[in-house]
Amino acid sequence: MDTNLEIAFHNMDTQPELETYIRERAEKVEKLFDRLVGMRVAVEATHRQHKTGNVYDVHIELMVPGQDIVVSRKPNKAKERYANPDARTSIRDAFEAAERQLKEYKDKLRRDVKTHDPEQPGRVAQLYPNEDHGFIITNTGTQLYFHRNSCLNVNLDELKTGDPVKYVETAGDTGPTASKVWRAAGSDTELHAS
Repeated sequence: MDTNLEIAFHNMDTQPELETYIRERAEKVEKLFDRLVGMRVAVEATHRQHKTGNVYDVHIELMVPGQDIVVSRKPNKAKERYANPDARTSIRDAFEAAERQLKEYKDKLRRDVKTHDPEQPGRVAQLYPNEDHGFIITNTGTQLYFHRNSCLNVNLDELKTGDPVKYVETAGDTGPTASKVWRAAGSDTELHAS
């Protein structure tokens, strides 16, 4: 597994077979989303009951660009669903919930990135040449980040706030960005034509 994985056991001894199972499930999650930054898994024995056995609370935190996805496997659900819940069952259920939430996150990312014509009109909103980036305001009013390396046939230092530009919008690590930016003709009619 390439992703940074932290595993912790609380109110119980470390169990190598559970740790191995967690690593297997974590690899499966990593295959669902290749931009996963890190993962924390905590297994806690909440209390011991002689009639129903131990009840385990499992917390999984998936660190993804832009936010973290947190899943908590509550022990009361384990009691409702299983006569004798165990740690492996709680871990399995928590990972299944984490996988569902990660798939929803991926779907949301896809829906948030609108498909545009390859040559969208916009204007330079902010420039930070010392930090090698700037922002474009689109014709829909949203801002897109762009890096100095995204500029085509124009140098970032040559651009000014308000300059008309065209761009190609793509999905970046933290949301939509302008992967290519070039100077457009300066007429307002061209900017509002499409």
